[in-house]
Amino acid sequence: MAGTPQYIRNLNENLIMDALITQGTMSRADISRQTGLSKPTVSLAVEHLIDRNLVREMGPADNAQGRKATLIRFNETAYYVCGIDIGATRIRIALSDLNGEIIAYRTYPMVVQEAYERAEATMLELLRSHMNELLDKNHLNWDQIQCIGFGIPGVVLPDSGRIHRIVDPLAGLEEAFSLESLSGAFPCEVILENDVNLAALGEYRSGSAAGYPLFVFFSIGTGTGAGIMVHGQLLRGLGGLTGEIAEMLVDDGRRLEEVLSADGLMQLAKDYLDQHDELLEVADSDSDVDVKVDEVADDLHRHLTPEKLFEAARSGEVEALDILQQYSQRIASALRQISVVLAPDLIVLGGGVGGNGDVLLPLLRQIISEQFPVQPQLICSKLGEQAVVTGAVQVAIQQTMLNLQQEAMD
Repeated sequence: MAGTPQYIRNLNENLIMDALITQGTMSRADISRQTGLSKPTVSLAVEHLIDRNLVREMGPADNAQGRKATLIRFNETAYYVCGIDIGATRIRIALSDLNGEIIAYRTYPMVVQEAYERAEATMLELLRSHMNELLDKNHLNWDQIQCIGFGIPGVVLPDSGRIHRIVDPLAGLEEAFSLESLSGAFPCEVILENDVNLAALGEYRSGSAAGYPLFVFFSIGTGTGAGIMVHGQLLRGLGGLTGEIAEMLVDDGRRLEEVLSADGLMQLAKDYLDQHDELLEVADSDSDVDVKVDEVADDLHRHLTPEKLFEAARSGEVEALDILQQYSQRIASALRQISVVLAPDLIVLGGGVGGNGDVLLPLLRQIISEQFPVQPQLICSKLGEQAVVTGAVQVAIQQTMLNLQQEAMD
């Protein structure tokens, strides 16, 4: 087909599409000047793109004199894509047009069954139900959805699309979240990617890391992981395992994830409070209030969460600040190793725990300035809880545009 009139026409259409996406609204004459194509060639290609619903006429240009040219723009609502973040405690879904504009966003609780006989089917049914609800509310149907990008808190094996090393709360659902299972459950193309990789992509495209040639997205939450981008490309490595910092070992032989995850932070807090309570009990041994020490400690241990710990630190409570100072030393230890190996321009903290930048960043920046031989800039995620779905939307759009270009060539 190469060299035939149809092939050349399709190349011209793709060239015009790229120009419209990059430049925005243009006249046919603008397109001709931008692409170097003749005006008759542009007019013919534009008419075919209008027939495909990929571009649309926007009315006359606002030129001061002479015949007013008709403006053309890319039709970002020709199709839609979705990004879905499958988290340990939440499912987040974003519906987007082809310009990456998120037009609807929903969060649902993650419900994991203890018995797994029907867990896989139930989870897929749940995801499909959430998608159906989102489409109905936005007056869309499945024919308008070209692609869904899924983010999963585990390693996605690049060759098979199977899941490996998923976070503990989702253990047993690896098959349900495999590329094969998800593809069978949804009537459109599906892309499956590690969630932290998608968060890194989201921050690069529309968040804190835009324009940085080498940066690391460091996610701390239920799990721990890193996404590494070099000149706009994700670094994947052998078996897609680049960034699996959860497997790093700390001095006492524990995995980094055991130390830095939300559970690790809670264990650090419990150990600190237990020791603090023992000291109080000794100090108050001659006091009438010593009998209440254990009751207070037990109540605190039962109800303490990462959210409450950070709120206590923001309120200036000494114990919370001490705990988070110790915790920051642990984070800094991991950041130091990453920094001396990669020397990134930027490290972005994110995740349910790492996203508390107002508390963590001042502590970490001081440690970096005093102790690090390589000192990257350290900031917090701009996209917050939407980082993963934003990256998932981006990969879905990229795949959709490739498909539309290929469709024109077939």
